[in-house]
Amino acid sequence: MRAAAGLPALRGGHPDRAFGPYRSTALRSPSQPLVIAPPSLTERFAPVFGVVDVAALDHDLTRQHVGDPLGERIVVTGRVCDGEGRPVRNQLVEVWQANASGRYRHEGDQHPAPLDPNFTGGGRCLTDDEGRYRFVTIKPGAYPWRNHTNAWRPAHIHFSVFGTAFTQRMVTQMYFPGDPLFALDPIFSSITDEKAQQRLIARYDHDTTVEEWALGYQWDIVLDGPAATPEDPDDQ
Repeated sequence: MRAAAGLPALRGGHPDRAFGPYRSTALRSPSQPLVIAPPSLTERFAPVFGVVDVAALDHDLTRQHVGDPLGERIVVTGRVCDGEGRPVRNQLVEVWQANASGRYRHEGDQHPAPLDPNFTGGGRCLTDDEGRYRFVTIKPGAYPWRNHTNAWRPAHIHFSVFGTAFTQRMVTQMYFPGDPLFALDPIFSSITDEKAQQRLIARYDHDTTVEEWALGYQWDIVLDGPAATPEDPDDQ
């Protein structure tokens, strides 16, 4: 499809737009050759989001309500950098996720797992001068998604990096080490390069772990180059 549109092959293990085992991509991916339309000035240069959009507790998903959410508290941190390892500073990073029972606070999620009144599942922060972000949250649970018989998604957190214009936005997913559902998940498997798959899995980090309070994970986001973080196949 990309070749027919005169586009280079996907690099860095990015999934193609259509992946048969991930059934909904058949409806979301184009069936005709792509028509390349140059982005408008608004798309390229209009403001997106910045400092005024980030409140003091937006990075801490465990402190956005009156009580404490249920589940395993974790700290997730890492760097946003370009393909040369240079930090991407002052970038808006957003996350959204299911709660510890594997349910999103969204009207479209009706599977019979409990909602948590003290957990909404969304957060945001800006990267610092080293390109580093930091979130405090709850480890999400696995959940069913009806793609195939007895289909369950591995625990994951969605990440979005906005860049300087909407056309630059990148959406991806971070997974946790040792998940037994990896081999059964078509979204994870749509990334056919094993090294690229590994770039989506956070690593446990004892230095990030806070004693008697939260386990720590490190996960870097690389925006381009051969070691780029693969994107979500729904959002390419």
